[in-house]
Amino acid sequence: MSKLRILVPVKRVIDFAIKPRINKAGTGVEKKGVKFSINPFCDIALEESLRIREANKGLVEQIHAVSIGPTKAQDVLRTALAKGADSTTLIDVGEEEIEPLSVAKMLQKIVEKEKSNLIILGKQAIDDDANQTGQMLAGLLNWPQATNASKVEIEGDQVTVTREVDGGADTLSAKLPMIITTDLRLNEPRYASLPNVMKAKKKPLEKLKASDLQIELTNRLEILKVEEPPQRDAGVKVESVDELIAKLKELKAI
Repeated sequence: MSKLRILVPVKRVIDFAIKPRINKAGTGVEKKGVKFSINPFCDIALEESLRIREANKGLVEQIHAVSIGPTKAQDVLRTALAKGADSTTLIDVGEEEIEPLSVAKMLQKIVEKEKSNLIILGKQAIDDDANQTGQMLAGLLNWPQATNASKVEIEGDQVTVTREVDGGADTLSAKLPMIITTDLRLNEPRYASLPNVMKAKKKPLEKLKASDLQIELTNRLEILKVEEPPQRDAGVKVESVDELIAKLKELKAI
């Protein structure tokens, strides 16, 4: 039975409880003066790695959290440490928006560096909703993958994942190494206790640049304009079925 070395990528995003606002230039979302936190899907991935360690005593050798983003992304890594991650790496790319393929290439280097054999990451980030990084990383590593996981079971080197699909549930099984992307129903993340938060502030945190990994950051997409969706017209109340039918005919809906 192989010891698990779990890699958990986590992303710093605008807090899910805040409604994003478009910036004055119309090129993206306003990021100044807003609260940031760990991406909810990434939080679920971290929680699942912790639960795997707790349910399988002695099986997990290391849980390593990695974040790609600005220097301030240290905050989400400190949160990961406070919750139970053993070590962390920040790949500092400044305020530049990094596309999923570049993210996957950098994660590939971290996988090789940390000798990870199980990667658990959120299926998507709530800022770009790309839902691509896990799949691209699996392609680069040539590893089996199970996306949108709602249940994970490990027995020896065999990993079984239940995933929700349109027709119900789909069950996949593969041997390590493997990549799993998490869905919302997989678990409910724990809160970090205040003592652990204070301890996490003193723990070492590895910092790297993309150049340290020999990765050239190249964006292939250009955002031309971001705008609010059009306002929906107010609904109309009717008093009877006859009035409803007349209204639908008036709108040429029937």
